[in-house]
Amino acid sequence: MLARLQNHTAARLVVLMVAFLALNAAVAGPLSAMVETTSRFMALVVLALGVLAAIASIRLYRWVIGKLENRQASEVEPGTARAGLVRGALAGVGLFVVVVLLIATFGGYDSLSGGSLWAALATAGMMTAVATIEEIVFRGILFRLLEQLTGTVGALVGSALVFGFLHLINPNGSLWGAVAIAIQGGLMLGACYAVSRSLWLPIGLHFGWNYAQAGIFGAPVSGSDSSGGGILESTLDGPLLISGGEFGPEASLFSVLVCSVLTVYFLRRLRRLSRTEAVS
Repeated sequence: MLARLQNHTAARLVVLMVAFLALNAAVAGPLSAMVETTSRFMALVVLALGVLAAIASIRLYRWVIGKLENRQASEVEPGTARAGLVRGALAGVGLFVVVVLLIATFGGYDSLSGGSLWAALATAGMMTAVATIEEIVFRGILFRLLEQLTGTVGALVGSALVFGFLHLINPNGSLWGAVAIAIQGGLMLGACYAVSRSLWLPIGLHFGWNYAQAGIFGAPVSGSDSSGGGILESTLDGPLLISGGEFGPEASLFSVLVCSVLTVYFLRRLRRLSRTEAVS
């Protein structure tokens, strides 16, 4: 069995996807149930559990890749972790702040009130685990192995579609929300990985975006009923393409447009890198 997985990329893709999606469900489920707490103690527990789950997931990924691919997982090289995570997180928060300002400018905000610092800490724990495991699944496994099978363009499109349409299972999932997630999240994060060849930058970007939504502005994330609480609490209103409706701000046209700017930047960099490698 091990030898078959080592020699067959498609089989390895399926097995790893199933295994790490199961891990994501096992981690996200309990954390989602705990994240709504306003208890100081429980908030710190969720924060600690989320960070520990993220660290354990990275170590598990490195071990599995070592066994199945006979290599060190350079995409999670510890020495580049801090820079990638910090830059990605700042970019993610910055992108979402721009989205909030656009939604507010066009009348998509009904109200903005104070939230809970402790709930925001719990949300940070959950989003740390979710961003880490989802990036392992969709970029470290799906994108990387699809690229070996279909090339970079196929990996970008395929991983984006799977990433987007898996969000249909969320309680407030919708077809438009899934399409929006595929464009703004799937393509952006796939292009980010294709350029950096590291999971740290997309993990940071994914975390920063999600945390800004739930942990700072208290808005729903990707149609989920259990996104956690934030420092602020947002009440969105108005047309779907402006506010995002029940799915949350990610279904706003502004999210798609703002993230597309960064996606184009990454794709242009990827094209330049490809030309440089071809010349050399």
